[in-house]
Amino acid sequence: MTEMADDVGHLVELLDLEAIEKNIFRGVSPSWHRMPRVFGGQVAAQALMAAGRTVSDGRPHSLHAYFLRLGDPTIPILYEVDRIRDGRSFTTRRVVAIQRGQAILNLDASFHVDEEGHAHQFAMPSAPAPESLPTLAQRLAPHAGEATDFLDRPHPIDQRFVGELPWVRSKEPRPGCQQLWIRADGDLADDPLLHACVVTYASDMSLFDSMLLPHNLRWDDHDFMGASLDHCMWFHRPFRADRWIFYDQKSPVAFGARGLSRAQMFDQEGNLVISLVQEGLMRIVRDDKEERWSV
Repeated sequence: MTEMADDVGHLVELLDLEAIEKNIFRGVSPSWHRMPRVFGGQVAAQALMAAGRTVSDGRPHSLHAYFLRLGDPTIPILYEVDRIRDGRSFTTRRVVAIQRGQAILNLDASFHVDEEGHAHQFAMPSAPAPESLPTLAQRLAPHAGEATDFLDRPHPIDQRFVGELPWVRSKEPRPGCQQLWIRADGDLADDPLLHACVVTYASDMSLFDSMLLPHNLRWDDHDFMGASLDHCMWFHRPFRADRWIFYDQKSPVAFGARGLSRAQMFDQEGNLVISLVQEGLMRIVRDDKEERWSV
């Protein structure tokens, strides 16, 4: 059996959904996130896992998720899977995540049986080796007083940021560009669905931050409310989530309370393995609590 670090074991358990009925699964939120709402990467990853549990052939090649309502981390989430199509090479699933009788997420996922084909890609940007970069805990040590809650919780994803951390306040706004290395902090079983779900979880941990950099915003600013609106991923090549992946992010635009980030993920050999796009709500808040949390 593959050995896993304790923190990664918590994430694997989180993704191991309970089968309630045919096409219906139940997931929970971890107590260690300590957030007032369900983490978007969690519900997207669990929805992808629910979809994959109903597929017999093929690996995930794309997902398109819409975050519809804020999730409550204190109650379970039901995942209803609609088996849209089972083809010879492509399989399509639609998943609705439900709490209190209302949809909080809608996800479309497609699975593809491996085929031979033409190949090309953009080159991977130059970047320092992940092992040469300090861990996130080392980077946050000087801010231990502010980050005690963060440092005390489990961290199943190892993140090594290139350059300044996105949450550190700078004197001037920065370009909407961010780079980091990520990997599951422990070995995972040889299951392509599990690796896709782990990377889906990890992908939502930092992508939004690239939208905030040009405006010198932080998540705890009293006059700002941010939330993911949708999240799209294309899995191009086989990869392992427990090996280093270079995460190159750029935010080309923000307007009308919405921002956009695009990203590419490369393995250490320079292969482009995943492309991503996320749109997020960037709302200016005016002392109205209802406005802050109304999506």
